[in-house]
Amino acid sequence: MSYTIEEIKQGVKLHLIDTEKFKTNLISVVITMPLSREEVTLNTLIPAVLKRGTNNLKSQDEISKKLEEMYGAEFDCGVEKLGDNHVLKFYLETLNDNFLPKENMGISKEALDLLFDIILNPYLENGLFKEEYVESEKNNIRLLIESKIDNKAGYALNRCIEEMYKDKPYGIYKYGYCEDLENINKENLYKRYIEIINTAKIDIFFSGNINKDEIITFVKENDNFKKLNDRNANIVIDTNKELIEKEVKTIEEKMDVTQGKLVIGLDVKSSSPDDKFKIAMYNVILGESATSKLFQNVREKASLAYTAGSSFVRQKSNIFIRCGIEIENYEKALDIIKKQLEDMKNGDFTKEDLENGKKYMVSGINSIKDEQDSEITYYLGQEMSDRFTNFEEYIEKVQNVTMEDVKNVANSILINTIYFLRN
Repeated sequence: MSYTIEEIKQGVKLHLIDTEKFKTNLISVVITMPLSREEVTLNTLIPAVLKRGTNNLKSQDEISKKLEEMYGAEFDCGVEKLGDNHVLKFYLETLNDNFLPKENMGISKEALDLLFDIILNPYLENGLFKEEYVESEKNNIRLLIESKIDNKAGYALNRCIEEMYKDKPYGIYKYGYCEDLENINKENLYKRYIEIINTAKIDIFFSGNINKDEIITFVKENDNFKKLNDRNANIVIDTNKELIEKEVKTIEEKMDVTQGKLVIGLDVKSSSPDDKFKIAMYNVILGESATSKLFQNVREKASLAYTAGSSFVRQKSNIFIRCGIEIENYEKALDIIKKQLEDMKNGDFTKEDLENGKKYMVSGINSIKDEQDSEITYYLGQEMSDRFTNFEEYIEKVQNVTMEDVKNVANSILINTIYFLRN
């Protein structure tokens, strides 16, 4: 496997992952811009409208028919939040040319052409998006936003983040807000689309058993791609994070739930890129793995939680502890969680904990290469960070983490917000 990057135009990069591991090619076009409360809902609506039709394939039915003709190729799109950035993602997966009949070789170019057609050559009526498509997708996005309450665990995490980052970009909900949909129409949505296409950072990932020079040529010679201009892409890359000690924010919300959802947001000091590996190791020992302190002490020994774990948000240097508990066990669970944090500060973990954490992290890194989507996500994360780290370097950094490193991380953590969803 090899990974190379080619800047085709200023602000537009082609990432080539040449691998013989898969029978498929996966192409992903990723469009990134800073998160904005005023624009987040507009941004979210754009992929939804683009997938409805192109200037050449004027409906979803025609796009679906084209995908079927390409041996059942699959297309998908959506939005993500990556640190303080909003990300529009478009995917197209096809069979690799090597697994097609010789007379039908060349699907790589066809796939790129179709993906660029969807993103860069939308179906327009009188120079604007089709009103029917815009209104229909507004209703779909409204349902999507309203349905966030259905997943109580996800809802609780989002609410904790909103409270931690109130009036800041990372507190913005990635799908936007229902109240904004009323003011969106075909005119302002198309205007926002043109702004994004002309100014946002664009990364094109191509994974598969490929001829690199051929793929570069396909991209450069695509008529829709030629329309793209150079740009000074503005994105937000979070680097260091200082800690400011302040009163812990405690939020309690009531809803018709049978199980309480407890989320604790932690701030972690980060002063160098290598700190991320140490924080990740701390998080694994604290709550990410099945041998972690939270899982063993809160769930297994004390039987206070149905679920207990933690996750590390690398871009923001935050750890989020998440537990599903009986509502009457709130105080007990909180006390035991705080004790795990104090124990870690005091170095109350073992070399075996550290070695298990290293095995867990190395296994996780190695498994990334087993899925094309995961591999693209990894390289996108590196593209959006302040320093590129390949798989081998990542594993080396993990192996170099010491007991003292983990203890130092533990002592550079503050509880920011405690959120509890109850009945």
